[in-house]
Amino acid sequence: MTSIPAAPTPGSAPASSARGLTKTYGSGAAAVRALDGVDVDFAAGAFTAIMGPSGSGKSTLMHLLAGLDQATTGSVRLGETEITSLDDDSLTRLRRDRVGFVFQSFNLLPMFTAAQNVTLPLELASRRVDPDWYDLLTATLGLGDRLTHRPSELSGGQQQRVAIARALITRPDVVFADEPTGNLDSRSGAEVLSFLRRSVRELGRTVIMVTHDPTAAAYADRVVLLADGRIAGDIADPTPESVLAGLDALRALEAPVADGVGA
Repeated sequence: MTSIPAAPTPGSAPASSARGLTKTYGSGAAAVRALDGVDVDFAAGAFTAIMGPSGSGKSTLMHLLAGLDQATTGSVRLGETEITSLDDDSLTRLRRDRVGFVFQSFNLLPMFTAAQNVTLPLELASRRVDPDWYDLLTATLGLGDRLTHRPSELSGGQQQRVAIARALITRPDVVFADEPTGNLDSRSGAEVLSFLRRSVRELGRTVIMVTHDPTAAAYADRVVLLADGRIAGDIADPTPESVLAGLDALRALEAPVADGVGA
């Protein structure tokens, strides 16, 4: 059986990091600064959630960390690789080989079986499937009896598990999950979050997830809070209650501005 990567040693390089990160959309009086000087590290071998009010910059941050968008200023590193200076071809290879993605929409190809959807990233990269890793992934994600089924024959939770296996099949440095339970009922959502956590604890992966749901965030090892494009808090070993308290504190800070006091 394929060996499971060892847990990162204390002091090892972050799996992903940003320094002085800004992102501005538009120009002049219409300019909107989505991120405003973000400095943050995401530990390897950990499950981190990014949360914040609507418009806080959480999705923008994830897109920059994953190389899906270009920063206005600042730097992003994936491990030891500075990605903000890479050209388009290099970024494409980095996303293909070192990054996995799980989205709210499952994005499975309807004409392919679950097995074919899982191995698609390797097919596109002309890489061979490691049968031991494939077997370990599909067993851990509970897909063994669903691999010959097409997406239309799977539940939403099963489709998202296929998407997680697809994201992990290349053994990426980081898996980025953007509202991965947004299209699922509470039971299927809890199942998917449990599998994401297992992929960290049992398979040695690194997961960074954007979510608006305090219950979902409580599955993570850590929650990073954003407000107005800046890091506004950090919660270790989160619970739904501690996440709600953190979000309430952010809303309390925003309220005076919203009311025109202290603007």
